[in-house]
Amino acid sequence: MSNFEPPVDSPDQSKAASVLTMPFPAPPSIRVLLLDDEPDNLLLRSTILRQHGYEAVPTATIEEANEELDSIDVAVLDYHLGHGQFGTAVAATLRERRPEVPIIILSATLEQRFGGVEDMHLLKGYSSVDDLLAALRSLEAKRRGSPVVVDARDFFYSRISMALGADVMLQILDGDGLWLYVNESAARLIGHPREWFPGRNMFTELPNFMRGWRDILRTVAETRETYIDRTRKGLLSLPLQKENSVWSVVAFPIRLHDGRAGVVLTARIL
Repeated sequence: MSNFEPPVDSPDQSKAASVLTMPFPAPPSIRVLLLDDEPDNLLLRSTILRQHGYEAVPTATIEEANEELDSIDVAVLDYHLGHGQFGTAVAATLRERRPEVPIIILSATLEQRFGGVEDMHLLKGYSSVDDLLAALRSLEAKRRGSPVVVDARDFFYSRISMALGADVMLQILDGDGLWLYVNESAARLIGHPREWFPGRNMFTELPNFMRGWRDILRTVAETRETYIDRTRKGLLSLPLQKENSVWSVVAFPIRLHDGRAGVVLTARIL
């Protein structure tokens, strides 16, 4: 017969084991104030947020929204509420009362009140549900003391990129060649991260890369005409992978977020 006896756990060991087996409390849900005078929009956003673990607080008027300001974590406010009322009135009250709470403004135009008290501005009709969820996730950082300010231009211009497809190189510039946006395909082929481009001038940074295109971009921006080129007129002087392939380049006009004339420059290998 064996004389072995199982060791008896000390009180400290038993306490440690019980702690390790205890379930961790679920993190508190994020309470998101929704303000929209359209019942269908309010119901849809509330349902989507709840499906993704958020606690939606739907309100249809400024008065209803103001009553909830002391108990929310993030505010998503429609800009135009009708009858001369605007969600920015709630934003101003919230910013004064609880400046730490992130605010997202939804509107149909980019210029309206952009740069006000809100942290983020999303375009209705352009920004998708994924954009809103991504915005909420990023703004949760502000609850931990990290300020978050996101420029809505990236949301605006990314709609064009999504429509054209990931295989198309996309650059959005003003008439002088100043980059405002590039997609991943363009950034990867040119050889810089996307955040490197905005504010830089393509003709200064890549003098041999874009030979002959300065006048073309300016003409497209000023005349609102579309330019199509399949002759490899100096755009992207790179070797083609297939012998019979050609670069197909299209430059078409766009009204930029600040009202100036700009150019969408696309390229792909045919």
